[in-house]
Amino acid sequence: MEKEYFAHETAVIDEDCKIGKGTRIWHFSHIMTGCEIGENCNFGQNVVVSPGVKLGQNVKVQNNVSIYSGVICEDNVFLGPSMVFTNISNPRSAVSRRDQYVETLVKRGASIGANATILCGHEIGEFSFIGAGAVVTKDVPAYALIIGNPGRQVGWMSEYGHRLKFDDNGIAICSESQERYQLTDGIATKLGL
Repeated sequence: MEKEYFAHETAVIDEDCKIGKGTRIWHFSHIMTGCEIGENCNFGQNVVVSPGVKLGQNVKVQNNVSIYSGVICEDNVFLGPSMVFTNISNPRSAVSRRDQYVETLVKRGASIGANATILCGHEIGEFSFIGAGAVVTKDVPAYALIIGNPGRQVGWMSEYGHRLKFDDNGIAICSESQERYQLTDGIATKLGL
């Protein structure tokens, strides 16, 4: 049976992993047994996807990213170059904690910038935007813009990827897409048409 995804000749694809139609896996990447990858994903060079990882559709993984056991990414997630996930909160070389992996959930449409670090056990909200080099140490709300170390929220982002500025009534309009958003009690939501 012909595979429905592309893998460069230098990529290593273990048995018993599920890879969706239209996915592309580039140079020196390793897809490990037991992971599930949706359709139309793209993996740059030197990417590792560990056992048990689940990735939705259209996930974009840039060069030099390791996605460790315990990580789940929903559809349309962007993982920037050399960003880092952890899956143990207290690692020690001499202590085996393979049965203590902590889950990290990256919700639909979230973007994580280059060299950012996501400490395990947190939820990265829908369409949130983690700036390059940020260190995420707690849950991230939907549409939040996070920068710095430790990561702190400095604003809001639209689904289109533009900064939102809420008026006195808690309404913001994306300058590019004209999408409308509402901010109520510190929670941003997209308004219908």
